[in-house]
Amino acid sequence: MPCSADPGAPPQAASSQDGIDHWRRRLDCAFAPVQSVFAARLQAAQACLGEADLAAYIEAARFLCKLGRGAQPVLAFLEAWPAVAPRLGPEHLATIMGWVRHIQRTPNGDVLGVFFETLPALVDSLGHDAPLPAYLDLLAEVAGRSTTSIHGRHAILPSHVLPELIRVAPKRLRQVRLEGLRKWVEHGLRHYAGNPQRQADYLAMRSADSQAIFQRQRRGVLLRTHERQLELYLRALWDDPRPLIPYSEAFDHLRRPQPYADALGLHLPDLCVDRDGVYGAGHYRLILAHLATHRRFSEALVADNWSPFQRLAIEWFEDARIDTLLLRRFPGLRKPLLALHPHPREEACDPARESCIRHRLAMLSRAILDPGHGYHDPLLRKFVGDFQDRLADGDGDTQGMAALATEYVIQTRLPSDTFARIHFTDTEVPYRDDNRHLWRFIDVGEEADDVAAAPETIVEGPSIIYHYPEWDYLARDYLPDHVTLHEHLHPRGRADEIERLLQKNAPLARRLTRILDQIKPQDRERLRRKEDGSELDLDWALRSWIDYRCRHTVDPRINQGFRHARRDVAVSLLLDLSASLRDPVRGGHADQTVFSLAQEAVTLLAWAIDRLGDPFAIAGFHSNTRHEARFWHIKGFSEAWNDDVRGRLAAMQVGYSTRMGVALRHAGHYLLQPRKDKRLLLILTDSQPSDLDVSDPEFLIADTRQAVRELERKGIYCHCISLDARADDYVRRIFGQHFSIIDRIERLPERLPEIFLALTA
Repeated sequence: MPCSADPGAPPQAASSQDGIDHWRRRLDCAFAPVQSVFAARLQAAQACLGEADLAAYIEAARFLCKLGRGAQPVLAFLEAWPAVAPRLGPEHLATIMGWVRHIQRTPNGDVLGVFFETLPALVDSLGHDAPLPAYLDLLAEVAGRSTTSIHGRHAILPSHVLPELIRVAPKRLRQVRLEGLRKWVEHGLRHYAGNPQRQADYLAMRSADSQAIFQRQRRGVLLRTHERQLELYLRALWDDPRPLIPYSEAFDHLRRPQPYADALGLHLPDLCVDRDGVYGAGHYRLILAHLATHRRFSEALVADNWSPFQRLAIEWFEDARIDTLLLRRFPGLRKPLLALHPHPREEACDPARESCIRHRLAMLSRAILDPGHGYHDPLLRKFVGDFQDRLADGDGDTQGMAALATEYVIQTRLPSDTFARIHFTDTEVPYRDDNRHLWRFIDVGEEADDVAAAPETIVEGPSIIYHYPEWDYLARDYLPDHVTLHEHLHPRGRADEIERLLQKNAPLARRLTRILDQIKPQDRERLRRKEDGSELDLDWALRSWIDYRCRHTVDPRINQGFRHARRDVAVSLLLDLSASLRDPVRGGHADQTVFSLAQEAVTLLAWAIDRLGDPFAIAGFHSNTRHEARFWHIKGFSEAWNDDVRGRLAAMQVGYSTRMGVALRHAGHYLLQPRKDKRLLLILTDSQPSDLDVSDPEFLIADTRQAVRELERKGIYCHCISLDARADDYVRRIFGQHFSIIDRIERLPERLPEIFLALTA
C-alpha cells in the first residue's frame, strides 16, 4: 500500500532543514550511521504517518538507540516501520515496543536487529488471518523456553533458537498458518530440550524430523489423502495404471519442482493448495489429465536438433495442443483449466529491460485456449490461427508443433531474449509438467535423468525396515515416520527344547486337552426346525402330525439340515522381549526367570491353538530408542506348527526396552490379512511402555493407548496379559477393561491358555 503525505501534518513535519533538525533533536541518537540516513528515513515516514504516529515512531527509535544494542536495531526499525505501518496499522507500534522491552530484559536482546529486518516480509506472510500479537507471543515463549542457565543462575546464555526462528518465520508462514508454525516449533523445543544445537538445526530444517513435522502443518490437500481416488480416476478415464509418487515443494530453495513422468510413474507435489477457485483435489485431477494426454498423443524428439529457445517454444506449443485435445474430450475441464492458466497483461513485460520470451509464449498459450483472451498483437493472432488450422482436421502431432514453434521463434525473436533478466510473472502454468518425456538425447552422457533405480524395500542384512508414526499427546497429533522398525525372521534353535517344555507340563497339557475337546467344533452341526432341509426331523414331524389330527395350526418346520461347524478366529500373540524378563521369579527355583516361564506359557498356548485349528501368529518385540525398534517374526499365519517354528520359539532372547505402540501397529498390520470374523491380539508384557530416549513416562503410554484405539477401529480386539503386580496404574489407561494381571508369575503357564480359551470360547 503506497504512502501519501498526511494533510494534517504540522509545519515542523515539512521536509525543511528546521523540521529535520527538530526531529533529530527528538531522536537524540549519536550513532553516525543513524545520523547519515535519518533525513531519508524521516521523509519516508512523513508520507505515511500523521503527527501523533510520527512522534511515536521517533520516540520508539530513540528508545532503541538507548538500549545499548548498537546502531543495527535503530537502522532496521527506521527503515522497516514506514513500510509496514500502512499495512499493519500504526497502533501496533505499542505492541511491538512492549515485546522489545520484554526481550531486552533477557539475554536475547541481540535479536532486535534481525526482528526489524524481517518485519516487512513477516507482515506480508501473516496476511489478514493471523494477528501480529500472536506471533510476538510465540517469540516470547520460545525465548523463555530456550534460554539456558548455568549452575542454577537463571537465563545466563542467550537462546540459540530464537534468532533462527525469526529469520525463517517469514518464509515458513507463507507455507503454514501461525498455528501450524507453533506446533512445529513446539515439537523442536520439547523433543530436543537440553540440546540447543539440535534445536537450532531443527528450526533450520536440517533434520528429517523437522521436515516431516513441518509437512504435516502445511495448508492444502495432501496427495496421500486422495491417492486412492486419483488412481481410480487415472485408470477409469485414461486406462493408465502408473503409480503416483509424491515429491515435496517445501524445501526447494533454488528451483520449484514441477510434475513429471518417468519410468517409475507420475510424480506429483505432495500437497496442492486451493487457488483461483480450484480445489486442491481438482488441481490434482487436472495435472493427471494433462500427463495422461501427453502419454497418449506426444512423442519424443531429439533434443540436439533444436536450440534452447526452440525447445522452450516447442514445449509451450505441445502443451497447448495437449490441453486443446483434453478439452475436446472433457469440455467440463475448461473452467478449472482457464482458472489456473495465467492471463498475462500484454504490456507487462518491457523488452528494453528484460527477456520477454516466456511472457510471449504464455500469452500465446492463453490465446489458444481462451477465445476471449483480449490480445491485439497481430503476430500472436496469426500463430493462434495457424495452430488452430493444424488441429482443425485431427489431433495434430508433435512434429507439426515443433515446426510451428520453430517458425514462431524465427518471426518473434528480439535482441533482449538473450538478457539474463527474464520476466517470470504470470508465466507459470501450475498443472503442466516439465516435459522431460518430450526429449531424448543422442549423447548418453548428457541424457536427462529420466530413469532412476526402482524403489526397493530397505533391507539391512536379514531385516526389513518400516517407518511408523507416534502419537504426541501434548500436541494431539502424530509425529510422522517417527519410529524405525526392523523386522527380522528369528534365528532357529533346537526344536526339542520345546518338546521338553511340553513334557514338563504334561499334566497341564492333559487338562487342557479335556477343555479343548469340549470347545473344539465338531465336524457337523445339526440345524433343527427348518422348512427346507436335507432330512425329516422326526420329533417335530410327529408333533406337527398330532396338531393336524387335532385340527390345530400345523408348524411347517419339520425338516433338519447340517452345517460344518468352525471357529472364525485369528490370533496374534505379541511377546515383550525386553531386558526386564531376565528377572528371577520370586519364590521360584534359583534358575527360574520370568522369561523362562513366559516361554513355557507361550509353548502351551501355541500347542492349544494348534489343536483348535485357529490360524495364529507369534512375534516378539523390544527397542533401543526410536531408531531401532525390533520386531521378531516367530510364526506367521500361513506357517504350520512345525520344527522350524518350535526352533525359533526355543531360541528367543531378551534385551533392551519396551516401545509397545509401534509393535502393536505392526502386528495389527499382519492380523488384518486373515479374513476372520474375530481378530484377537494378545500382548504378554511385564512392564509399562518405556525407552531410553523418552524422558516423559506418559509419552509412550499415550502412544500405546492411541495404537490400541487405531486397532479397535479396524476391528482388532486387543487384550493385555501383564505380569506386573503394579500394572493397574497404567494398563487400565491403555487397554480399558481388556486386560488380565497375573500376580503369581509361577502360574503363568496355566493361566495364559485359560485366558485365551475364555476370550475365544
